[in-house]
Amino acid sequence: MKHIVAFFFVLLSLSVQAERLKDIASVQGVRDNQLFGYGLVIGLNGTGDSTAFTDQSFASMLSKFGVTLPEGVNATSKNVAAVSLTATLPPFSKPGQKIDVTVSSVGNSSGLRGGTLLLSTLKGADGAVYAIAQGNLVVGGLGTNGADGSRSSLNIPTVGRIPNGASVERAVPSSFNAGDTLTFNLNRPDFTTARQVSEKINGLLGPGVAKTLDATSIRVTAPRDPSQRVTFLSILENLEVELGEERARIVINSRTGTIIIGQHVKVSPAAVTHGSLTVTINEIPPVVGQDGTVTGGQTILAPRAGLEIDETSGHMFVFDPGASLNDIVRAVNQVGAAPGDVMAILEGLKQAGAINADLVVI
Repeated sequence: MKHIVAFFFVLLSLSVQAERLKDIASVQGVRDNQLFGYGLVIGLNGTGDSTAFTDQSFASMLSKFGVTLPEGVNATSKNVAAVSLTATLPPFSKPGQKIDVTVSSVGNSSGLRGGTLLLSTLKGADGAVYAIAQGNLVVGGLGTNGADGSRSSLNIPTVGRIPNGASVERAVPSSFNAGDTLTFNLNRPDFTTARQVSEKINGLLGPGVAKTLDATSIRVTAPRDPSQRVTFLSILENLEVELGEERARIVINSRTGTIIIGQHVKVSPAAVTHGSLTVTINEIPPVVGQDGTVTGGQTILAPRAGLEIDETSGHMFVFDPGASLNDIVRAVNQVGAAPGDVMAILEGLKQAGAINADLVVI
């Protein structure tokens, strides 16, 4: 008895839907900024670093407090660890506001639990200081070492966070209030969606207010006054816009065997050789019948599909005009073929130009 291999098949058929403009686009120039830094974590319970750059950083820190080490003495401490700092500076952040900081060990520390970050600076890509961080770490991981060299850890003990651990010291310049226009950038470039956004805005504010620049950007004439511009944007970002339909796409997960087929995927006539299976999918002439209503019904054509599977007669898959990918997947899966067989067929059809969809393997 043939073993039937489980195969997960998902057919996406998304209907046209309306989304708020704020959910599908962002305002050009209004974005997060990444900050980074370097510092020392102290107060560790013997889980610190034993690296040269940690000793050097520790000695430099001591010298700032007036402590000078004798010649040839290293400032080594197992309670100190060198760390890198990262943070995200939200748009329009002002001096004095707080942001979270992520602290990661850069040496051979076995854990940062219980440590305290000393005062450290956070810089932007331009090298300027935008925030200052300090505080006690919250570490979700735990690590232990045995006397015999054994080691056990839960999650990641060498990474922690300091909620509200950094104070913003400098605001990032923004072009939000500059000029007579604002530009919306779509999160997913699409010519149809860009046209829909432009038409929706012009329908509300009048013709010519919004102009589509390309598949991503829509330029909108905006008031110069900052308070009016905020009100203007609050109205626009809540407009509901109909999204353009996605391009035909097939996504294959090679690890789990999952295949996701999007809408509008079509197959052209093709023949593929693979293994010992022969699957033929034909179109059968439609049947003439009624639409099912008791009175006032009308004659309709009910399409039918013929499916024939043979495992011994040859090695050829034959796909005639009108066959859908759903039919093909069901046919191959019905005889217990592995998901890898379906993947190979789809990849072959894509290479032959018989599928109108993008094939994405993850």
